[in-house]
Amino acid sequence: MTIQNSEYLGSEGYALIGAAFEVHRELGGGMGEEIYQESFELELGFRSIEFTRKGEFQLYYKGHLLEKKYYPDLLVSGEIITELKSVKALNAEHERQLMNYMRITRKAVGYLVNFGPLEKLEWKRFILKEYIPESDSHQS
Repeated sequence: MTIQNSEYLGSEGYALIGAAFEVHRELGGGMGEEIYQESFELELGFRSIEFTRKGEFQLYYKGHLLEKKYYPDLLVSGEIITELKSVKALNAEHERQLMNYMRITRKAVGYLVNFGPLEKLEWKRFILKEYIPESDSHQS
């Protein structure tokens, strides 16, 4: 089940989005994704937020290891799949892409962060409840 209002990893997500707002406030919208990626990584570091850039995930099909690997833009706090965009607006294809990444990595929380709009940062939070650890499921 996909929901957007679970509190699971809420404080980590709040910190992540705070860093994203600061990058957008500083740079504005409309630049290339690579510029935002590098700036966002710096801002996460300034705020002592743990992240892995382009972390590697093994993929399996029916129990068989695939040669192809998945590299998310960022894995924040070891648990949050974070995909960065610099487009006019997020769309259903971006959401499906993130949801697929969350499923194949079995991570419960994902963020789409779009630095593209000139006026304001666009972001969406997604939760796959089936991947929230049992000890934390009472929070949702």
